[in-house]
Amino acid sequence: MELEIKKNRRARFESRFEQLLWRFRLVTILPVVMSLLGSVSCFILGTQEEIHALNKLINGHLNSENSILLLGKVVGGIDYYVIGIALLIFGYGVYELIISDIDPRLQDLSQERRNILSITSLEGLKQKLTNVIIVALIVTAFKLMISFQVQSISELLQFCGCVLMLAFSALLVGKNHKESSTP
Repeated sequence: MELEIKKNRRARFESRFEQLLWRFRLVTILPVVMSLLGSVSCFILGTQEEIHALNKLINGHLNSENSILLLGKVVGGIDYYVIGIALLIFGYGVYELIISDIDPRLQDLSQERRNILSITSLEGLKQKLTNVIIVALIVTAFKLMISFQVQSISELLQFCGCVLMLAFSALLVGKNHKESSTP
């Protein structure tokens, strides 16, 4: 009888602890909300960059020197957008992995829309984030390279090496996407 009471106490304690442990996952709502706010911030910064570039173009501040700076602003805006998308993917992924499925996504009738951010594992989240981060790095490198002035053979070789590494990165991202999309 006493052994049975000890087992019941242990089972109740274990049950309560597991309920508390399960609810503790809700602490991850903080990084989800912060990444979504960071995403909005990046979208706003990117839009400011694009509007600034358009404003310069409309006001006629375009010459050979300013065109490179203007292109840098446009690419910089795109870079902010890509980083914002990475933060969005992170927020959605953490929410779906740890807290709950996003119900409106599941209610969409088209299979393509339903699977757009379907993240079922930490590995899947890492893969999607890696792809977006590589694209952001490519955009950032492009932004820096458009204003790069080659002044020696070694700089030209470094520039060519950067272009080759960017092309290889894009190839790997494309290959990774093809492998992950085929069953």
